[in-house]
Amino acid sequence: MGSLQIDLLGSSFAIKANEESAYLEKLLGYYKRITEEVKKTGGLTKPVEIAIMSGITLVDELYKEKSKNAKLLNGTKETDDEEAERLTLRMIDRIDKALE
Repeated sequence: MGSLQIDLLGSSFAIKANEESAYLEKLLGYYKRITEEVKKTGGLTKPVEIAIMSGITLVDELYKEKSKNAKLLNGTKETDDEEAERLTLRMIDRIDKALE
């Protein structure tokens, strides 16, 4: 069982988990990099907004990886949902660039 002290986005607390402390540190480090990227590119300043967008960013990464793995296992083509997601993300990216 590992423990981790989290000091992030104006909050500080400790957790214990059924993982090694070194692994928890890696997860926190990765999440901190995501939050920094969100701060830089998203123009967000409120901690809760940064946390939510960071979570969405991570879920997006996970979803894409799972979809990619499913395609490899099933040998299927892009589904309508995946195409809609891809197009939506491309539109969001274009809107973000236009607003800069």
